[in-house]
Amino acid sequence: MRRITLTALGVAGVVAVAAVAVGAAFIVTFRTQYEPGLALIRRMNKAVFNPSALATAGEAGSATSVVEHVGRRSGSTYRTPIGVVESDAGYLVTLPYGTTADWVKNVLAAGAANLVHDGATIRVERPEVVSFGAVEGMLPASEVRNAHLFGIDRFLVLHPSPVDAP
Repeated sequence: MRRITLTALGVAGVVAVAAVAVGAAFIVTFRTQYEPGLALIRRMNKAVFNPSALATAGEAGSATSVVEHVGRRSGSTYRTPIGVVESDAGYLVTLPYGTTADWVKNVLAAGAANLVHDGATIRVERPEVVSFGAVEGMLPASEVRNAHLFGIDRFLVLHPSPVDAP
């Protein structure tokens, strides 16, 4: 009887295959907007990734900003880390979950929020969901590639309040 053992290379191969499978499932979930998969990713983000991202989000030089919004039902204030691209149209936010994320629903319902971006707090209003085509020319190449890869077709434009406009 021959004994089978996993070598370090064998373990690394199994881990690599598993990572590719998870990555592919992640991409397929976003591209198809498969709601049970999106719900699982949202829960994981809320529990694991958002708390650590909030440690530096919104600070000067951080790649992540924070949207401060009021819950539609609870009335509580929430802080959610988001990616933002500044443009002439306003602040552009990628919506990989479409418009189903709670923070997006909250901002749309309230019509305003605070954006903590690059060390400053900016009042934003008139949130507007737009198509990828409407903002494609305002996005850096890396955002365009990600939008294509993940099938992201909607963005949120947050307009600075006249008080906070440059």
